[in-house]
Amino acid sequence: MGRGKKRAEATSSPPPPISASPKKPKRSTPVDTELGFISSPVPSHEAKSRWPHRYQTKNVKTTVTVTLSDGSTEEKELFQARSHYTRAVVDAVVFELFDDAYIQASEGELDFIAKIVEMFETTNGEMYICTQWFYRAKDTVIKNQDYLIDAKRVFYSDIRDDNPLSCISRKAKIKQLPPNMAAAAREKAMDSYDLYVDAMYTFPHAFSNLSKDINNSPLTNGVMETKTEDVKKSPEDSQRSEITVLDLYCGCGAMSTGLGIGASLLGEKIVTKWAVDFNSYACESLKYNHPNTEVRNEDAENFFDLLKEWENLCTKFNVVGSKDIELEPQDSDSEASEVDDGVVIPSEGEYEVQKLLAICYGDPNKSKKTGVYFKVRWKGYGRADDTWEPIDGLSNCEERIKEFVLRGYRARVLPLPGDVDFICGGPPCQGISGFNRFRDALAPLKDKKNHQLVVYMNIVEFLKPRYILMENVTDILKFAKAQLTSYAVGRLVSMNYQARLGIMAAGAYGVPQCRMRFFLWGAGPTEILPQFPLPTHEVLKKGVVINEYKELIIGHGEEHCQLHKAALLGDAISDMPEVTNNTDQDEMPYGNAPRTEFQKLIRLSRQKIFGYSDAKKKNSHKSILHDHRPYQLNQDDYERVCHVPKFKGANFRNLPGVLVGPDRVVKLDESIDRPRCKSGKPLVPDYALSFEDGKSCKPFGRLGMDDIVPTVVTRPEPHNQVLLHPNQDRVLSVRENARLQGFPDCYKLFGPVRERYMQIGNAVSFAVSIPLGYCLAKALQGAQLTTPLSLPFKFPDCLGQLQSLRQEPEELVSE
Repeated sequence: MGRGKKRAEATSSPPPPISASPKKPKRSTPVDTELGFISSPVPSHEAKSRWPHRYQTKNVKTTVTVTLSDGSTEEKELFQARSHYTRAVVDAVVFELFDDAYIQASEGELDFIAKIVEMFETTNGEMYICTQWFYRAKDTVIKNQDYLIDAKRVFYSDIRDDNPLSCISRKAKIKQLPPNMAAAAREKAMDSYDLYVDAMYTFPHAFSNLSKDINNSPLTNGVMETKTEDVKKSPEDSQRSEITVLDLYCGCGAMSTGLGIGASLLGEKIVTKWAVDFNSYACESLKYNHPNTEVRNEDAENFFDLLKEWENLCTKFNVVGSKDIELEPQDSDSEASEVDDGVVIPSEGEYEVQKLLAICYGDPNKSKKTGVYFKVRWKGYGRADDTWEPIDGLSNCEERIKEFVLRGYRARVLPLPGDVDFICGGPPCQGISGFNRFRDALAPLKDKKNHQLVVYMNIVEFLKPRYILMENVTDILKFAKAQLTSYAVGRLVSMNYQARLGIMAAGAYGVPQCRMRFFLWGAGPTEILPQFPLPTHEVLKKGVVINEYKELIIGHGEEHCQLHKAALLGDAISDMPEVTNNTDQDEMPYGNAPRTEFQKLIRLSRQKIFGYSDAKKKNSHKSILHDHRPYQLNQDDYERVCHVPKFKGANFRNLPGVLVGPDRVVKLDESIDRPRCKSGKPLVPDYALSFEDGKSCKPFGRLGMDDIVPTVVTRPEPHNQVLLHPNQDRVLSVRENARLQGFPDCYKLFGPVRERYMQIGNAVSFAVSIPLGYCLAKALQGAQLTTPLSLPFKFPDCLGQLQSLRQEPEELVSE
């Protein structure tokens, strides 16, 4: 369907929004068919007041300049009116102004659905209507995933078109219903109606609540008003309880951490209560930096099954709301406690459960038996002898299980439906990766590598959070005609969530890299849908986004006259102490003072950024640099790197034995013997010569301090990426990559070096997640915004604001 592919907004005043939609075919009218306006004309002064854009000239049409959603402009013709009417007849059927109607489509297609918002006679006597469109799910970004949506549900839009009166096919019976109405109540309310509407669909691609009765809405220049004023948070609201977060596919926690920082800038307390990831090293990193978070190192699908089983156990033991039940004091599970003093070790075959320590769903014993398991501390034994036991094997321990469930419920070790305010995370979709030669473009949802998207939405449906934020690579918009995107949006809308799509480039928010990521906001039907933040920095947005979705890039096509200069590599890393390819220290002193404001702020301590320090380390207040160690290249690669000259843009083409032709294709210099490493392998490997048909400059490429890095990679090998330090013979270190992502230096990482690179590369940049958290806080405080939000701060300056905000809470609401 062509309507709304580009949303247009009139730049001249006062015409209303004009769509770039194709006009509907004019239907030939039989002589014996009754067709015309049957009311008296609207009084001239009233018509000119209600529809001033129709009375600017006596010509048949006037031309206005409109700006399309992709930033381009074009001239549009607007019919001028002689008079307006409120009633018309088509095929002997009377239509009133603001009636809903089917509008004739091309042969073989379903008729369009619209509300008649104008009836007018043009200056040359033609009978026209202006229609404001309803969209079926298949005509939105949901596309072929429309099976997820009730076939009777349509979505109102702000897109309008002028059409001949004769294009009306028949009346449409559409009932406006409140969001989130129960199915039984909806069926009863529908009664004699064919369709229902409970949400608005606006471009570029957002589903939101209908804020007014669309049948009796006040009109401004013929357009229903949907924007509400921004509101300020009152001092009383600042005492509101914290917002609990479940971070799914959490990695090392950059996304949820940044969201919390951004929200705190407006006085909102967002706390990551639960986090789940399959990678144990990432979980270790998150737990260190967020010691109060319940971090679960498990598969998300097993976590989903555990949530359902946990709800069953809480129901079985009737623990919900059971605050008055007395519990015996429980011994702490300290590292030192091995065997209880004075307890006789039982003889072989006799075991008694002392206490239950943990619960999981899966197969922790690798016995090919999947189910609910409890971690058991046996009486007379220590932690080294703890075992995972299936729930069926603990049938004689009903009281122990009940006690564990009650304690777990009170401690909220697992969330129940309604416990989670906000779910964030990026479900991995390896099935869409360009590196996957076997990806299924016809049925991507059947690919097991994309199944985590289904799991993510299943967890959302089960827990029913107030808000969700999903992140993914922009390939999700390119692969298989964006079926996975359509599925994600369709699932949310089918659950009566509002939804908004956007693409953010990290460099546009203050870090020296250009990586773009796709985001999907979701908000419950009674909540305000958060907006996206406008860019704060100049940056070249690198990355391929197909034309259909370019309007999703936040700030795309808009002029920003007060953007800060782009952050450069040197701004972020020029203060880092020199290290070598073989450096293996996890901690070291800085050795020198910061050289830029970026470096000064990124060095802030945990106490200043997060409000707490590492209680386990006596010297945690001292400035220690973590993770400044590079991936150790093998001897051959190290020799190659040492031969690459130390200037920006140098690469394998600068090595001896290589010729570059006039077509920029590289080849070996056959006039000399091929240079070799000490191992005997070629100094210039064959893969570098053949990469991208010999035209690439990436293998063993050296960065410059004035560079903006294309992206932060998960694999630190320099074979097909520009990763070499500007003036040292090594790849960028873990901490240098972390700075490119906006990680504060105090955010410590765990695991082998390669694993730390993966955690950084998979993370959402702090420069992106902090503004998103600020936008969420705005929504929490009642700001209903129809356009992206201008930020009152930039990264990393916002890190320096945190300490003063905590010290002076009364100023939190002064913004």
